[in-house]
Amino acid sequence: MRDAHPLPVPFQYAPFRVRDALARDIPAGRLRRRDLESPVHGVRARAGSTVSRIDAIAVVLRADQHFSHTSAASIWGAPLPSAARNGPVHVTSASDNAMRRTGVVGHRSASTDVRLHCGKRVSAPAQMWFECASLLELADLVVIGDHLVGRSGLATIDELAEAIRPGARASRTARAALELIRVGAESAMETRVRLAVVDAGFPEPELNLDVLDGAGKFLGRVDMAWPEYRIALEYDGDHHRERETFHHDQRRRNGFEVNGWLVIHVTAADAARPAVMFERLRQAFALRVGRTRGQSTADRAVRAGLERRT
Repeated sequence: MRDAHPLPVPFQYAPFRVRDALARDIPAGRLRRRDLESPVHGVRARAGSTVSRIDAIAVVLRADQHFSHTSAASIWGAPLPSAARNGPVHVTSASDNAMRRTGVVGHRSASTDVRLHCGKRVSAPAQMWFECASLLELADLVVIGDHLVGRSGLATIDELAEAIRPGARASRTARAALELIRVGAESAMETRVRLAVVDAGFPEPELNLDVLDGAGKFLGRVDMAWPEYRIALEYDGDHHRERETFHHDQRRRNGFEVNGWLVIHVTAADAARPAVMFERLRQAFALRVGRTRGQSTADRAVRAGLERRT
């Protein structure tokens, strides 16, 4: 079989609408050749180009439509659970004519905050967060909120609060998540570990704290800390296994130890089954409670929490 005749430049590299190709006098038979695939109905893309469903559907969006909910979250780069990443594409229409396509969930909303990001029309970050409240579990919504108000700088806590629509079905979940969102978390797993620790009854930690020695020299930044007790908790992702990172961590750990800090390291496995992590934290607090300021009110509250865990 002869090689397919090359397509004109606008159609070679990006997904395109079949009707646009036909309008350029590209024969229908050419659009059925094996060097092209159909990621969604009415769209063609170069075979093997791994075009995402969002990219393919973007080609057929009307002017009154935009990506919303978890699809907007993906475009904004927010961390999502795997089920949401691999789930249907969400498209909101400003008119009553919602999108009806296989693999697409169509929504209708006349009053939405829409932005242009990565060349696509999407719900604004705060609006997207509230839309996700109707689809995600509480912890997943907190993870997205932490991402938005954190290093990404895509939204503020006040903007998230303003996006909650009173009386909407998801408003209760959104308000509960808002109470748990904090500025400072730098990864989804940090947020999940923090939620687990607080839910287990431990005091809420400070996030990404810069730790100094007695002379004011910088020792390092810790993911979570209870500075009053010199206890820190660090989430170690896979990059900590690299040799250079490992040696840096060892030198850093020595600096914390000689300055009286107890640093507890946890991994994804610990987060999935946190019993050991909780026990190490309990032991750390048991060692430190009562040694910092005598028996303060805070100490007694922590001790009471520890006793409930034993």
